[in-house]
Amino acid sequence: MLAFRLVAEPERLDTLVLPIRPDDRTDDGDAPAALLATLGWEPAEEVGAEARALLSVARLHGRAGEARMHLRPLGSPGRLLLIGTGDGDEAAWRTAGAALARAASAEEHVTVVMPADAVDSAVSGLVEGLLLASYRFRLTEAGDSPALAGVDVVVADPAAHSRSLDVARITAESTRFARDLTNTPSSTKNPQWFAEQVAAEVADRPGLTVRVREPEELAAEGFGGLLAVGGGSASGPRLVELSWQPPQATTHVVLVGKGITFDTGGISIKPVPAMKLMRKDMAGGAAVAAATLGAAALDLPVRITTLIPLAENMLSGAAFRPGDVVRHYGGLTSETTNSDAEGRLVLADALAYAVAELSPDLLVDLATLTGANSVALGNRTAALYSENDELAGALLTAVSEAGESAWRMPLPADYVEYLGSDLADLYSAPTQGGGSVTAALFLREFTGDLRDRWVHVDMSAPSWAAAAEAELTKGATGWGVRGLLRWLGTLD
Repeated sequence: MLAFRLVAEPERLDTLVLPIRPDDRTDDGDAPAALLATLGWEPAEEVGAEARALLSVARLHGRAGEARMHLRPLGSPGRLLLIGTGDGDEAAWRTAGAALARAASAEEHVTVVMPADAVDSAVSGLVEGLLLASYRFRLTEAGDSPALAGVDVVVADPAAHSRSLDVARITAESTRFARDLTNTPSSTKNPQWFAEQVAAEVADRPGLTVRVREPEELAAEGFGGLLAVGGGSASGPRLVELSWQPPQATTHVVLVGKGITFDTGGISIKPVPAMKLMRKDMAGGAAVAAATLGAAALDLPVRITTLIPLAENMLSGAAFRPGDVVRHYGGLTSETTNSDAEGRLVLADALAYAVAELSPDLLVDLATLTGANSVALGNRTAALYSENDELAGALLTAVSEAGESAWRMPLPADYVEYLGSDLADLYSAPTQGGGSVTAALFLREFTGDLRDRWVHVDMSAPSWAAAAEAELTKGATGWGVRGLLRWLGTLD
């Protein structure tokens, strides 16, 4: 993990990083058009002159994420790295930090000189980008890992930016934890293992408590959806209940995250290509767990109860069948003809329990729920559903500001009839209508009097990246952690 220091003057000049920005004075879009930022600490005159000369020779434009290394074998610093910061907002600095992580991956230490007018969001964006883009997950010693271990950030007043640095570091570390959980192969990651990881994180953190329900308790209390989905596996289901209760909190939020640690599709088995990445089917659970741990580390003044229904959807003589009727927590029943639509069954139990027993002010669930999410919105954007305009708007704003992407989707009344069943209260997996929409409508039936204070986020597509891009690395993205922490920080 990278170590950061805020300093007023550089103490090491092995690799010096200077920010550049677009030159707005030129009208020629094809001409090199970058300027060296006005710095809070000025390097030696010859270093500044070389940097400015390099802008033209290298045809740099100052776009966010642009990077150029210049070697100075007989000079100090020995390496000069120019990093584009675009328009200088938080997103641009996050992109710049990610580019720096890759451009300087072979260096052990770099010193970044910030502009004289750098604000908190510039510092936090830089730190988040560096920490997220330098993330690696491997179960072998083979392969290259970044050598970069230390970053000094030169600012005019280090103390003024210390909180921003802490927030960015905790946010990125929480996101990295969610990535770790999601990337872990399912040969290791069964429901018990996941619950143990959360419990281990809680052990030394004041203000946090965790309860883990095992199969016998789930049966005694009526969590029928969770038991049905987990019944086909030798690794029994669990329900993790994680709580953060600061004494000053006036708002209680319940977060629910889907935790299917592997999904074969059950008896409605998936084709092999669709099954290969199903270790990621608990990314919603990972996101809400990591966000809660992050909220505690930030000491956010909001009460959070996080529910993670964990199950492995497997084939066996004990697996639930297409056509089975499931009795959920609280008594509602659902008929399913597709055992590969299992996520909504475990979420329904958790939502019903939250409404009946926890009395939250707000209810939010995250789930890698449907392939229809990517059909509708592509690979980077989650689908957000809510009947509450203010709540939906606040979450969308937080997600965007945090560098993630979501789009609000409708809950059309004419789709509700598709949920009708001849055998049960609800039909869990209609074949009519948009799959992500009908899944959301099914979950809404379990929100009771919290229906107008509930948000569902289908984040199947953005939970995984096929290739590295900006602050994302190939594999699990930790989607949702940053947006949730940004949103939770606005509550009191």
